[in-house]
Amino acid sequence: MPYDKVKPVFDKSKLPSRHVSVGPERAPHRSYYYAMGMTAEEIAQPFIGVATCWNEAAPCNIALSRQAQAVKLGVKAMGGTPREFCTITVTDGIAMGHQGMKSSLVSRDVIADSVELTMRGHCYDAMVGIAGCDKSLPGMMMSMIRLNVPSIFIYGGSILPGRFHGKDVTVQDVFEAVGQHSAGNMSDDDLHALECVACPSAGSCGGQFTANTMACVSEAIGLALPGSSGAPAPYESRDALCELSGQEVMHALAKGIRPRDIVTRKSLENAATLVAASGGSTNAGLHLPAMAAEAGIEFDLHDVAEIFKKTPYIADLKPGGKYVAKDLYEIGGVQVILKALLEGGFLHGDCLTVNGKTIAENLENISFPQDQDIVRPTSNPITKTGGVVGLRGNLAPEGAIVKVAGMTNLKFTGPALVFDSEEEAFEAVDKRTYKEGCVFVIRYEGPKGGPGMREMLATTAALYGQGVGDKVALITDGRFSGATRGFCIGHVGPEAAVGGPIGLLKDGDMITIDAAEGTIEVDLTDEELAERRKEWKPRETDYQSGALWKYAQTVGSAEKGALTHPGAKAEKHVYADI
Repeated sequence: MPYDKVKPVFDKSKLPSRHVSVGPERAPHRSYYYAMGMTAEEIAQPFIGVATCWNEAAPCNIALSRQAQAVKLGVKAMGGTPREFCTITVTDGIAMGHQGMKSSLVSRDVIADSVELTMRGHCYDAMVGIAGCDKSLPGMMMSMIRLNVPSIFIYGGSILPGRFHGKDVTVQDVFEAVGQHSAGNMSDDDLHALECVACPSAGSCGGQFTANTMACVSEAIGLALPGSSGAPAPYESRDALCELSGQEVMHALAKGIRPRDIVTRKSLENAATLVAASGGSTNAGLHLPAMAAEAGIEFDLHDVAEIFKKTPYIADLKPGGKYVAKDLYEIGGVQVILKALLEGGFLHGDCLTVNGKTIAENLENISFPQDQDIVRPTSNPITKTGGVVGLRGNLAPEGAIVKVAGMTNLKFTGPALVFDSEEEAFEAVDKRTYKEGCVFVIRYEGPKGGPGMREMLATTAALYGQGVGDKVALITDGRFSGATRGFCIGHVGPEAAVGGPIGLLKDGDMITIDAAEGTIEVDLTDEELAERRKEWKPRETDYQSGALWKYAQTVGSAEKGALTHPGAKAEKHVYADI
């Protein structure tokens, strides 16, 4: 592809890869490179890690290997030597609704850790990361910030919408169809027909669920090239964007532009603003603090919620709205939302991005499109406050979070209906052994108590499919999918496993949620809660060995991003400087 930048020149004696490729003492190391068909010239060039989450687990990942090849072409064109490697993913859509979902959030940190170890072990100088599934996006970006080598993130692209009965559909519709089916409102044949057409291509879930939310974040925070996240996975234009990312990472390396130059308090605020404006996933309230910690920045759930509170909701995207990622791409993509926010005074325009320009400079030639209703100007928002809201109160002293995009009623009061696992709650929904007006409480599903902080899409979607999505509420110390809609409050902290108030609730306790005021309260005094706490005993999970046990030993609260290590504030060296 045409590219007008001159190939940069590098001094390898100042790069990490010198430890594995320069000098007579590294002859054994070089012999391994010759074994892989590399030339002396390639060995003398900077080594660029090309990390992907390619696998055959789900459509989110299936196109990433193709895109990695395009990245490698770009790296080679600018005088770098690409070294491709893969890491894992756990795909939420397939892990959802059973014990496998306990692996999902854990995978975020395993992805970040495995990329770190590969980069460290082989002394790569820079990195391009390609990801598609919900946890692989923040995991990949966390590794970039942690290593602090020049890095570019690129999204694998969204799935195309399916068509069913003349309407666009996504996997969200299939989950909700399960509820319709259990309520007797959908036949076996229609359910089967829908599941066959809902996901017609490679790519990540098409609504503003977690994958697309974090893809938008990658541009808003500045780690991805402007305009790179929008094109659906099957589009060949993705290959050109990948090639360009490979080229640009070489210039970032030459200029010394590092992730921590980009990820600042202000750019994190930009990212949170984008999430709220687009009605994005509540999981951003977990991932942004985790990314901040990798840069040594204090930015917790409450900081995110403060941004949400003052940001207008302007993008009419599923699940709360009408449109999918492909529709947004066709009017100009994420840059349209960013342009509207910048013009409205809601963005820090002076934040550096990975191409060496500020976000304002990148948006300079972007025009806000007229004659469309997908994205509105901030002067005419869908609602005046963000599509995601933070909550706090005696039921959640460490906070909680709810997606209000598309909701009209922001207050709910009802008696608690308490379950100690998602399976118990789903059974009650499936058998309809609940009453309208209740507040489902699903506990012991937090980061430590799950372990793994499961998403509850199967349960929430079934409720919506039964037609009671606005007639009940649900709170949990676990998480929700970005596809969840309705009065569903997640990340309630402290979690039940550590004795949080949610672990003290009993059936019938009156709970009041007020998303307009940002409060979540149970009608119990401090003294009553203290008395119940005396009777509370910690629970033992079924996971007393293996990866989930290990995760439970190290993971912190959702309030801080469910971190499994101290972050940059405790580090004694930065990998990029070895």
